[in-house]
Amino acid sequence: MLAPYACDPDRSRGRRHPEPPAPTRNAFQRDRDRVIHCTAFRRLVYKTQVFLNHEGDLFRTRLTHSLEVAQLGRSIARPLGLHEDLVEAIALAHDLGHTPFGHAGQDALNACLHEDTGPAAQEPRGEAEPHGGFEHNLQSLRVVDELEERYPAFDGLNLCFETREGILKHCSRANAQWLEAREPGGVGHRFLTGRSPSLEAQLANVADEIAYNAHDIDDGVRSGLLTLEQLEAVPLFETFRREALAEHPALRGRRLLYEAIRRMLSAQVYDVIDATRRALRDAGVQTLEDVCASPPLLGFSGGMRAASAELKRFLMTHLYRHPQVMETTGRARRVVADLYRAYCGDPALLPPGARRAGLSLRRQVADYIAGMTDRYAIREHERLTGERLFA
Repeated sequence: MLAPYACDPDRSRGRRHPEPPAPTRNAFQRDRDRVIHCTAFRRLVYKTQVFLNHEGDLFRTRLTHSLEVAQLGRSIARPLGLHEDLVEAIALAHDLGHTPFGHAGQDALNACLHEDTGPAAQEPRGEAEPHGGFEHNLQSLRVVDELEERYPAFDGLNLCFETREGILKHCSRANAQWLEAREPGGVGHRFLTGRSPSLEAQLANVADEIAYNAHDIDDGVRSGLLTLEQLEAVPLFETFRREALAEHPALRGRRLLYEAIRRMLSAQVYDVIDATRRALRDAGVQTLEDVCASPPLLGFSGGMRAASAELKRFLMTHLYRHPQVMETTGRARRVVADLYRAYCGDPALLPPGARRAGLSLRRQVADYIAGMTDRYAIREHERLTGERLFA
């Protein structure tokens, strides 16, 4: 039932290390299963979305977020004739490289890697490490290509090109050049030539946006930092709150919130399906090569894109930059920065399993910290510094 422009596992560009096919699973199913069983995937249950893991049992984590992205992705993939297993594999793997403490941890680690003081910063960059800084998409790729240690014949998970391409949804030019030097014509190539990834990869990216906008509303209200009254100022949400009340006048509280979010999610899913069908038709797309040679084709209509952007601005102002969230993320950045400086100052603090040949000390430290869960980073920081920054 695949569309002619979908990725076909029988025509995959293959794995970096050749393997015989599985007898009962296609190549993309196999990738999905490898992601689910890897160590980095299990760690996502204790990694932050917006609210730190210790702040409540019902807030989203990177794991539950990834599951929601996978579900939304499959819901859109089927009516478009795209390969559902590939969309799911990309969705489940897209955050494997995220640091503890969400974007606060990522920003802190990126800043540390750009520091130009101390002996670790004077080391030359290793041949097997990225150009510089910390990019969580590139780190997710490095997890599945290098850092997972599960198989006797190779490092990483040895995923298909199509899955790896979808995981790397953003990449700096410098790191794309580094990838291209290691793998000519590989997953970094499109960032140098302006080509587009598969529709499955584009879909995983859009599903990610749909998921986090919706669940951040839910978590924001659950936390008490957002109210339904505040959300009345957001047209994308308010439209469906009013629609839910018109049909169920007695609806209040969490049931009203859930129903409005459910309707909002459905509207965005249907909008992406319809807008993408129009874009494919208007561009005359017939093959996967047509997809890659075209600008991105899968996404919202103009009206829905504007409404989604307005919701993002609301969340940035009222949730992500809320004083309570900012105070917590400030402490999270300090944990990451203190750990980085401690390990770089005394490499003996690193466990033996964190040392990897071909990498500078600072990159080994970054890999180790990026793999931590929130609670492990908090405990390790307290052990090394004697300070308790979180209850």
